[in-house]
Amino acid sequence: MDTSAFATSFRADLPAWVSDELADVPDVLATDEERMALVHRLAARNFREKTGGPFAALVVETETGRVVSAGVNLVLASGLSMAHAEVVTLALAQTRVGGWDLGAEGAPARELVVNWRPCAQCYGATLWSGVRRLVVAGEGPELEHLTKFDEGPVREDWAEQFEERGITVAKDVLRDEALAVFADYGRSIDAGESVVYNARAQGAIDL
Repeated sequence: MDTSAFATSFRADLPAWVSDELADVPDVLATDEERMALVHRLAARNFREKTGGPFAALVVETETGRVVSAGVNLVLASGLSMAHAEVVTLALAQTRVGGWDLGAEGAPARELVVNWRPCAQCYGATLWSGVRRLVVAGEGPELEHLTKFDEGPVREDWAEQFEERGITVAKDVLRDEALAVFADYGRSIDAGESVVYNARAQGAIDL
């Protein structure tokens, strides 16, 4: 087999605007609301910059509030369907700490903060990342209805499954603010300014 034409690596880089957006943010965010407010801020800018969908996430040290990583959905910027905000943010945190297990023995407990319940892909990514807590703005069908994305098959007892594996779940943190961002994205789709980049999503969900 001639592999000379095969790709042997891939990457996804945060756009420069993320660093600009974080320039005035303190290193420590003490509350769930402060953390989620930043997530919404990044998510709202991300689709306007046309680097990806209206999704962002943080990895934070739960006790200290120190931000370990911040990321956004990079599907459009990277050309990679897997470059969802949770995957990007977890990977950046793992790169920063130098290991795949964000819950390694002796390490501070870390959490993932994201602006909706993880999709089918990010459910597994979160489950196996080592984080000990998941903070979400909300759950339910509103995301799919407002954005037209297909979130994939996620169990009804998704939160209980996290809890059974030692990952506590906090829900409904600044939920209305998340829905406002998704509604803005939906309007940008209707105006032809944004795209729904799920492959064949039209046949998967009732829009």
